[in-house]
Amino acid sequence: METLYWSIIAILFIIGFVGLIYPIIPSVLFIAGGILLYGLFFSFEPFSRLFWAVQVLFVILLFLADYAANLAAVKKFGGSKAGVWGSTIGLIAGPFVIPIFGIIIGPFLGAILAELLFNRKNIKTAAIIGFGSVVGFVSSVITKGIIQGFMIAYFFIAIL
Repeated sequence: METLYWSIIAILFIIGFVGLIYPIIPSVLFIAGGILLYGLFFSFEPFSRLFWAVQVLFVILLFLADYAANLAAVKKFGGSKAGVWGSTIGLIAGPFVIPIFGIIIGPFLGAILAELLFNRKNIKTAAIIGFGSVVGFVSSVITKGIIQGFMIAYFFIAIL
């Protein structure tokens, strides 16, 4: 039974990392779910108040990293709030509309369309902003992957 429990926990952690590429998957919930299932399957005893405080801090950092990276990159490349929203919508819709490549093309096209429609930017400027949205997405994925890695590493440190 122990192998089954560990398999379920590992699957949840893996789905958490898949959520980095498919933002529709709430990755942090799967990682937290794996930690909670460990407690239910085995014991909550290894998890101190400090452990939970650090994990909550990591969750907050995940949300901030996601928002800040996209916002900073779009703004740095000359985009507006409309560009950020367009990029976000494209990020969510892209993988469904264009499988595999939609994760990159979606935010790019979303930012371009938003800037063209709402801010009347020229196509060249809008394309630069679209590129910025892709830069923001990639930097967000890297940052969130590192934070999620720390969450899981701290989990293993706590249980060992």
